[in-house]
Amino acid sequence: MPRYALKIEYNGAPFAGWQRQAEHPSAQGAIEAALARLEPDVPSIAAAGRTDSGVHALGQVAHCDMARDWEPFRLSEALNYHLKPLPVAVVDCAEVDPEWHARFSAVERRYLYRMICRRAPLTFEAGLAWRVSKEMDVAAMQAGADFLLGQHDFTTFRASECQAKSPVKTLDALRVERSGSEIRFHVRARSFLHNQVRSFVGTLERVGAGAWAPEQVRDALEARNRAACGPVAPPDGLYLAGVSYPEDPFLSGA
Repeated sequence: MPRYALKIEYNGAPFAGWQRQAEHPSAQGAIEAALARLEPDVPSIAAAGRTDSGVHALGQVAHCDMARDWEPFRLSEALNYHLKPLPVAVVDCAEVDPEWHARFSAVERRYLYRMICRRAPLTFEAGLAWRVSKEMDVAAMQAGADFLLGQHDFTTFRASECQAKSPVKTLDALRVERSGSEIRFHVRARSFLHNQVRSFVGTLERVGAGAWAPEQVRDALEARNRAACGPVAPPDGLYLAGVSYPEDPFLSGA
C-alpha cells in the first residue's frame, strides 16, 4: 500500500480546525472526503500538527495510504478537483517510504502570525490577520520575545486543555519584524503546546502597546502560571507556515 506525503494550504475560516469532527467541517474531513472520491476505503490521514478553529496553513503536511499506485502529480490534481470550492489545496505531493510519518518524522514546525496596525477595519485582510488599533513598539516586543528563547517550562503559555505530557519545550526562534503597517512573528520549534504561539503573541502585544515592560514577559514565564499570561491573540492571524523533516520528501521523493 503506497504512502504519499501531501503539502496542504488552507484558509481556516470555514473550519472548526484541522481535526476531523462529526458535526463540524474540518480541513482533515475535507481532504478525506476528496480521497474517498478516488478510493472508497482510504484510511484516515495523519498530519504534522493540529490547527484550531480559524487558524490557517501555508504548509501543513499530511500522509495518506492508497490502495493503488498514483503518480504524485495526478493524485494532487485529482484531490484539488474534488476539494473545490473549499479553500483547501494540495500544493505538492510525493511518494514516501511506508514507515514515514507526517507527525512523528517531523523535526521542526514553523508558525507565522500576522498583525496589522491600523484604526480602520480590515477589508482585503479581514479574517487573515489581527488588527490592532495602536502603534506597536517592535523593538520592545523583540526584547520581550528574547526571554522566551531556549528550553523552558511554558506552563504560563499553555492552554488549560492542552494534552501534552510535559509543559517543557525548546523554542528555537521568535523573530518580530515590521513591514509598513504589518508586524510578523516568525516562530520555530520542534513542537508546540496548545495555544502557545497565540499566547506568545497576545502577551507581546501588551509589550508593544506599552502596557508591559519587556521584562514582564520573563516574569510571566517564570511564574509557570496560566493566570500570568497576557490575552490570547485571535486565531485569524495564525498560520502553520511549514514543517521540516530530516530529508524533505517534496525534494527527494523520500
